[in-house]
Amino acid sequence: MVIFELMSKYSYYYLAGIRTTVALSLLALLFGFILGLMLSLMKLSKVWIFKAFSTAYIEVIRGTPIILQISMVYFGSYVLFGIDINKFLSALIAVALNSAAYVAEIIRSGIQSVDQGQVEASRSLGISSTQTMRYIVLPQAIKNILPALGNEFVTLIKETSVASVIGTADLMYASKIVTSKSYKAFSPLVVIAIIYFVLTFSLSQLVAYFERRLAHND
Repeated sequence: MVIFELMSKYSYYYLAGIRTTVALSLLALLFGFILGLMLSLMKLSKVWIFKAFSTAYIEVIRGTPIILQISMVYFGSYVLFGIDINKFLSALIAVALNSAAYVAEIIRSGIQSVDQGQVEASRSLGISSTQTMRYIVLPQAIKNILPALGNEFVTLIKETSVASVIGTADLMYASKIVTSKSYKAFSPLVVIAIIYFVLTFSLSQLVAYFERRLAHND
């Protein structure tokens, strides 16, 4: 069968694409979580400039396509700053910045889901607002949003496919190489469709497993 033949003959390109896609998604989620946490705290802040910046950032990022953001980081870094950033790093920066906007809203909803009575009780005991957020609110919020963060990671696996537009050697780029070498246009796409499905389905099942574990612990 043509598909299995392509997977066997050009396995090197597909495996390299898988490594790049998974690494890009993992790192983007990590940095996106850190930035998203800061953005969510800024949006919940009573300091208007922090709140305004966070809100504007989230709306702009969510209101523009990720393919545009990747292109702007890759080409804009040289045009504006004279810095020639490699393709993987450009894709990572853009995807992490994009993910941060969505993670910020996930974390914000998680924080707001914590019973305010616990916050009031901690404050009445003389615990500062910073300590309350760090030791009482955030641990509960993170537990509540773990399934949503898992789903965000699954989404990132698929969204990183647009990184191929700047030549990042992900799965989509691998399919282009295989197409040019095998002179087949459709079959290489079927192969990466299968790979993407296996990756996302496996991760979805893992997320569902952790959701059941968390529900059991509750």
